[in-house]
Amino acid sequence: SAMGGVGVALAWLLLALLSPWGAAGGSCPPRCVCASNILSCSQAVLSAVPAPLPRFTAVLDLSHNNVTRLRADWAPGRLAHLHALLLSHNGLSFVSTEAFAHVPHLRHLDLSSNRLRALEENLFSDLAELEVLLLYNNEISSVDRTAFENLARLRKLYLGQNRIARFPLELLRDGSRLPQLALLDLSANRLRSLPVGELQALPAWLRDRLYLHGNPLACDCPLFQLVARGRRRRLSAVMDFQEELRCLLPAAPAPVGILALAGRQPLNCSEAREAVLEGHLGDTVTLSCDTRLRGVRSRHWVTPGGERVLEEGGNGSAALLANGSLQLRALRPEDAGTYACWVAGPLLNETLYVELLVHNFTLHGPHDTLNTAYTTLVGCILSVVLVLIYLYLTPCRCCCCRGAEKPPAPRDDSINSSVLSATPNHAAGIPGEPCRSHSASATGPGQNGRFKVGGTPQPPPRHGPKAQRKVSDPDSVSSVFSDTPIV
Repeated sequence: SAMGGVGVALAWLLLALLSPWGAAGGSCPPRCVCASNILSCSQAVLSAVPAPLPRFTAVLDLSHNNVTRLRADWAPGRLAHLHALLLSHNGLSFVSTEAFAHVPHLRHLDLSSNRLRALEENLFSDLAELEVLLLYNNEISSVDRTAFENLARLRKLYLGQNRIARFPLELLRDGSRLPQLALLDLSANRLRSLPVGELQALPAWLRDRLYLHGNPLACDCPLFQLVARGRRRRLSAVMDFQEELRCLLPAAPAPVGILALAGRQPLNCSEAREAVLEGHLGDTVTLSCDTRLRGVRSRHWVTPGGERVLEEGGNGSAALLANGSLQLRALRPEDAGTYACWVAGPLLNETLYVELLVHNFTLHGPHDTLNTAYTTLVGCILSVVLVLIYLYLTPCRCCCCRGAEKPPAPRDDSINSSVLSATPNHAAGIPGEPCRSHSASATGPGQNGRFKVGGTPQPPPRHGPKAQRKVSDPDSVSSVFSDTPIV
């Protein structure tokens, strides 16, 4: 009926108005499939991006075509709703640095399986909201340091199966270039060496998705320890590709498994101890909570004594830092032991253990000990020298007490001779007997104003170069006979 025909016409008109592909929104390009805000032109034998593109397009699939060049004018109008652009398998060899100026809200970009050879300066700088970038299976050998500038939200970067010969460490260092990056695929490239020390310092959640298999790496023990540590932590990048993690030995005809280097000649590598930290008395050390989990809701530490450190800042010598690490100040011997870090994530929990060894001396202790030993040795040597001086440089023996001149011959006087033989004076002595003191007697003068027997007058001081003379013989005889009667 007429009314029925009018109803059908109104229904089609209503659908046309409500459909995004109606007259107000544009038509679906030839050889493409349109569904809602999705535009699929895959395998349509296209050599250029179809035009015009509907402005409400959110997903644009141009994969498996012959679009070899992506110029700046491929999207003449601003596509504010486009969040996914698929350009894989096109033989794409050129991408303009202004190609993404009209798609500022793009979150997923697939440029895989093309013929790109270089990533130019600021190539993706207009994609501030990009989260996933696929560049695998190209011919990329050169990566400009600024190619990934302004990608603050990028989470996954696939660079596998290219010709990259230098590890782009600037992408990871300090987390300043790509702060949200959680996956970096560099597998099947031409990397021959890795910055193992800096990769070891990366957080575990990033090492968990750092894919390095399929590269012609040179075998060494630091590389083995990096991979072995990933196996102990059960990191996905190691556990899922153990067979492909291989390296080249100088004399080996074929690559060998990196994990097979343990105890194998000529390197004979051994695994480093996991999470062992050493310190000295009085030091300040920081224990890292190297968790694989992102989006941690809460964490706390438990000390060897069972004490829980919960709040940032902490009390006493233990403090919980903002990044989840535990700082210990002024180490004491009782601080040694195993610390546990308890981490609660969005989906699961993880517990990490760190063993702390505290050496029972300060950092300068060995030097102080050496100085003390050296001082003791010097003191012993000086003591021996003093003893030797005492033994061999004491007052001279009688043979040394005589003057340099020859002693005068004894007089012919018989009395004098008998007296001298009976009572030797200070100049005469028994050979080998040490010299004796010859000071005057303390009893004072005896009879006739002379000294008593046994006393010897104080010798006069030496004058001139000549030796000291003896007391005159007559005085000696008189002194003796004045006190001793003659028999």
